[in-house]
Amino acid sequence: MITCHAWPEPVVRVQSLAQSGLSSIPTCYIKPHSQRPTNVNTTTFVPNNVSSQNDNHDTINIPIIDLQGLYGEDQTLHEEVLRRVGEACKEWGFFQVVNHGVSHELMKSSRELWREFFNQPLEEKEVYANDPITYEGYGSRLGVKKGAILDWTDYFFLHYMPPSLRNQAKWPSIPHSLRKVINEYGEEVVKLGGKVLKMMSTNLGLKEDYLMKAFGGENEVGGCLRVCFYPKCPQPDLTFGLSSHSDPGGMTILLPDDFVSGLQIRRGNDWITINPIPNALVINIADQIQVLSNAIYKSIEHRVIVNPNQDRISLAFFYNPKSDLLIEPAKELVTNEKPALYSPMTFDEYRLYIRTKGPCGKAQIMESFKHDSN
Repeated sequence: MITCHAWPEPVVRVQSLAQSGLSSIPTCYIKPHSQRPTNVNTTTFVPNNVSSQNDNHDTINIPIIDLQGLYGEDQTLHEEVLRRVGEACKEWGFFQVVNHGVSHELMKSSRELWREFFNQPLEEKEVYANDPITYEGYGSRLGVKKGAILDWTDYFFLHYMPPSLRNQAKWPSIPHSLRKVINEYGEEVVKLGGKVLKMMSTNLGLKEDYLMKAFGGENEVGGCLRVCFYPKCPQPDLTFGLSSHSDPGGMTILLPDDFVSGLQIRRGNDWITINPIPNALVINIADQIQVLSNAIYKSIEHRVIVNPNQDRISLAFFYNPKSDLLIEPAKELVTNEKPALYSPMTFDEYRLYIRTKGPCGKAQIMESFKHDSN
C-alpha cells in the first residue's frame, strides 16, 4: 500500500487566511473556469413544509422522511417509511430524516462546541495537526497531490468505530466537554445508521441483516467523523468549500449548519442547493452501498459552496464497512440480465484512491472498481 508520511507542501489554515482580511484568495484555491460554481446550472431546494415566495420552476424538493412510523405498532406506517426510504435511495441517493432518534439538544451542542474549537487560537488547534497517514486530527487539505487546487475549508477528522480505533488522546480537549459530546453524539448516530442499513437491506429484497453483516457486524462496522469548518470567502464564485465528489464509504449522516446553506447535490445536469431544515439529518448513499446493491442504489456527486459573509460548520459521520473486508455486489442482486458491475475490493484499498488524489467527482468508483469480465 502506498503511504505518504507528510503533506507535499506547507499547510496553510484557511480560517487564518479568512481572518487576515484578504480581499482576493490565493491562486491555489482558484478552480479552473469550467469548474467554478457560477458556470453550471443551479437550483434551490425548498423543504416540503416551507412555501417559496417565488414559487418558480427552479424550486426542487428532495425527500424529507419522518421516521416516527418505525417506532410504533402501526404496520401501515412502518411500511410507508420503508417505501419512502427505498424510493429516495433509488431516485435521489439523498434524503433528510426527522424524528430520527438523535437528541436535538445533542445536535445543537455538538455544533456549538465544534464551532468553539475552531475559534480557539491557532496554536491550540495545531496541537492536533494531522498527517496523510490516517488523516486523524486537525487538517486543511484532502489528497497528497503536489500543486493541487485546494478547497476553502479546515476540518477535524477522527475515528469512532470500531471502538478499538477510538483514541481519545487525539480528540480535542478544548472545549472541556467536547470529548463527552463526541462520544454521546457518535453513539446515537451509530444507532441510527444501523436502523437505516436494515431498511436498505429490506428494500433491496435482502435479509434484514445482510448489509450489516457485509459491513462486519455491529461491533466491527466502521465509523468516523469529519467536522468541516468553511470560513467566509471574499471570492466565493472562484472556489469551493469541498469539490465535487461522492463519498467513498457506506453512507453518510450529515448534521448541517442550522443557519448557512452550502451543500449542493447533482441532479442530472443541475446542482441543487439544500437549505438546512431544523432538527433534520441528511443521509446519503456512498460508494460501498452502490457496489453492494450492484448500482440499484447510487452514490451521488455533491459539493459545498462557500459564503462571502458567514462561516459555516457541518458534521459528517461516515458509516462504513470494516476496512479489511472484501466488498462486492450481493449475489442475490446479480443475474444474467444484470451481471456484477464491480470487482471485489476492500474498503482500505478503495479509500486509498481518494486519500491520494482528493475529491474528484465519481472517478474513484469508475476507475477503482472496474470489473474484469474475462
